[in-house]
Formats: sequence, C-alpha cells, structure tokens
Amino acid sequence: MAQLSVPSPLGTLLLTADDDVLTAVAWSDARRADETPLLRETAHQLDAYFAGKLRDFELPMRLAGSNFQRSVWQAMCRIPYGETRSYGEVAAELGSAARAVGGACGRNPIPIIVPCHRILAAASAIGGYSGGGGTHSKRFLLALEGTKLPDAAPLPLFETRIALTA
Repeated sequence: MAQLSVPSPLGTLLLTADDDVLTAVAWSDARRADETPLLRETAHQLDAYFAGKLRDFELPMRLAGSNFQRSVWQAMCRIPYGETRSYGEVAAELGSAARAVGGACGRNPIPIIVPCHRILAAASAIGGYSGGGGTHSKRFLLALEGTKLPDAAPLPLFETRIALTA
C-alpha cells in the first residue's frame, strides 16, 4: 500500500493506492510521501480539477464495498460535471430507497473523484457530506463545478497547486 499526502483547497488529502489502483482519498493531516506513478497522476488530476481544467478523472480504481454500494458509486460517476441528482432519483434508478443511497454516499472511499458531492437531498437541499469540512466542502465542490443551488451562497474559489516532493 502506497500513500501520498497532497494539499487541496479543502485541506490535505491522503491518497492511497494498492496494486496499481487507487483505493482511497481521505481528508487527513497525516504526512506520507510514497510517490508512485499512479499517486503522482492522481495528484496531477486533482490539481487540474481544482484549477477548473479537468472535468472527468481517468484513473484505475478499486472501490471496496457491497454490491449495492458499488452500484451507487457507479451511478455517481454517471452524473455529469456540474449536474446533480437527488438521493431519491438515484434510488429510483437503482430500485432502492433514498436512505440506503445516502448511506452508500457516506461510505464512498474515493470522494471528489467518485463525485458523491453531486448527490443532493430533496428539493435541491444540500444534504450531508462526510468529507472534511462537511457541507462546506460539498458546497465548495459544487460551486467549483458551476452548479447552481437555490439555497447556497456563492463561495470563493481558491487556486491551489499540488506540490509533489522531489
């Protein structure tokens, strides 16, 4: 298992890879510097995303979870950049319940890249977010993507470059 800490506008992110696949992105103050080609590429793609230059991540990933959780995470990945769906809409697509979709969202091991921030509560309410900073982070990511929310005040966008160690 290799890990790399990278700065982001939302705090330090800890990237984890195993067997040449990305397995986790977590908010963490831990400092790790296992620079593998995959973790370096993940850092570059995150940097481009936060700079507004990348809309779709292209990374090999392995998401550990139940079959249902993986189906929710796959549904998240089908939501286009700048768009949202409600927990209920995703539940209807999967023949499930909105609460179960919310539970799977909260267990997403690769937030941002697997865009759980694009899932909202009913009537475009922000809902919850398990990432660092909670709903502030969710609002930031949606604002970065240009998503219009009726109940969201505009947030400033910050330009951050991810510095890789030599």
